[in-house]
Amino acid sequence: MKAFLSGNEAIAVGAYENGVLFAAGYPGTPSTEILEKIAEYKKIDAQWMSNEKVALDAALGASLAGTRSLVAMKHVGLNVASDTLMTLSYTGVNAGLVIVTADDPGMHSSQNEQDNRNYAKFAKIPLLEPSNSQEAKDDVKLALKISEEFDTPVLIRITTRIAHSRSIVKLSRRRRIFSGGKIFVRHPEKYTMIPINARKRHEFVEHRLKRLKEFSEKTGCNKIGWGKNDIGIIASGVSYQYAKEACPEASFLKLGMSYPLPESLIRKFAKKSSRLYIVEELDPFLEEQIKAMGIKGKGKKVFPLTGELNPDLVREKLCKKNTKKNSGAIARQPFLHPLSFCAGCSYAGLFYILRKLKTVVIGDIGCYALSALPPLSTMDTCVSMGSSIGIALGMGKVSRSSFRKNLIAVIGDSTFIHSGITPLISVVYNKGTTTVIILDNQTTAMTGRQNHPGTGITLKGEKTSKIDYKQLAKALGIKRVKIINCYDLKNIKVVIRQELLSSQPSVLIAKNPCLLLTRRKKFVSFKILDSKCIKCRECLMLGCPAIFLKEHQRPYINSQVCTGCALCKQVCSRNAIKELDIEGK
Repeated sequence: MKAFLSGNEAIAVGAYENGVLFAAGYPGTPSTEILEKIAEYKKIDAQWMSNEKVALDAALGASLAGTRSLVAMKHVGLNVASDTLMTLSYTGVNAGLVIVTADDPGMHSSQNEQDNRNYAKFAKIPLLEPSNSQEAKDDVKLALKISEEFDTPVLIRITTRIAHSRSIVKLSRRRRIFSGGKIFVRHPEKYTMIPINARKRHEFVEHRLKRLKEFSEKTGCNKIGWGKNDIGIIASGVSYQYAKEACPEASFLKLGMSYPLPESLIRKFAKKSSRLYIVEELDPFLEEQIKAMGIKGKGKKVFPLTGELNPDLVREKLCKKNTKKNSGAIARQPFLHPLSFCAGCSYAGLFYILRKLKTVVIGDIGCYALSALPPLSTMDTCVSMGSSIGIALGMGKVSRSSFRKNLIAVIGDSTFIHSGITPLISVVYNKGTTTVIILDNQTTAMTGRQNHPGTGITLKGEKTSKIDYKQLAKALGIKRVKIINCYDLKNIKVVIRQELLSSQPSVLIAKNPCLLLTRRKKFVSFKILDSKCIKCRECLMLGCPAIFLKEHQRPYINSQVCTGCALCKQVCSRNAIKELDIEGK
């Protein structure tokens, strides 16, 4: 039986077929669909965790209890989980444990472009890189085998193109043997990493790495394909697909296991390649190791260090063919569409007011980061999950009084749960005066509206307890906690002014569900009265996609897009915006 699957879906299928019984993660593009697909299998306990470290901790716990487990996250999520990862390399596993990291070359939906292959080398654990959906499924099986044979976590690294592109996958039956591990047996020397034990386990890690190098020489996922010309290409993952399409007659060393590298196989390949190229996206991960072997080859002197590769670029660099003259090349036209909030999003009203108040807005990771773009141009920083509160605390501590009173930290509900609670504790403990706005839209909106501990629904769709942000803030020591409605511009302006003047820290909870979540049954649209409009364009400053300039540079509301939030009516000083009547007039 065959299916047409994305790389993410294929990984989920691989987990099911090979006896994974526990899976955890935190939603983040391009990895989100892995857990969503796994959750469809009743035999797998799949869970969204509050952050990636908790997800890895839980997966480790399942492994130690003798259950095959998988944890999935986007590339920056592995930064959060890395504290556990580095020591997990020492402890090893009981049943198989697979860690999937989804990198984002080109930064389609990320704040950086880090190359997580480096984590494999850093932690001294094996790394697999599938180049299509079939390999993505197969690599889960291989990773579990390696994990249990070598007592190690295994990293599977995919990229956005592998995660989301589809190809034919051959399906298999689920394995009857659900676990390659044993029941948990107390073994402090292996699992309790106090210094005296960790020193011995470090020696184990180094010995394991030597054994893994021997394995990499023999595994079938590292293979040579001899071509018709003198060009030899070493590549892995999606870079192999680009190079193969661009230069099909070249010889290839395809690295499905890209750490540790098969040195003997590489030397054999390089010896017969008069022109050797290392094709890889982002860091010279392969190139540096290959050159350290004393092997000469061209890599980053030819290919860029940043962004994605593509067949045209590889063809031009490798085969010296001008893609502009290549009739087979697909013309690429940029898709021009201004990034903006959804029509009727409550965030537009909040950030409009913050701009009017001339606040310094310390932002976080979420849909609301779009407020950094014109016309709102409100958010001043956006660094990492949960960093807004800590940055605002630090700025407030060293800034002059007038500046400190204009500081606002903004954070989404899911992000607050992920990593915003601990910095809020620090605000209280260190007598900060930070005003924090929690945008409670009751979902993880940016990655596709996933549930989290604040929604009261699990990944499996089961009802559970949910966090009360007001009670939580008070329990942490915040005395000034208020609920605000971002559709009431007059009120939130008054409340924010009051909190900025306070000498105590405060938390404002904006309880406005995501429009894509609520899907109102009835919308009331608005129109602009030409007779009253003075073309001040203040309504355009909301950044609403339903409002744009029409003929004679006059603002116009598209009734097909308008959701009737009435924000534009509130900002119009001339009362030139009114509701459409039943006939749409």
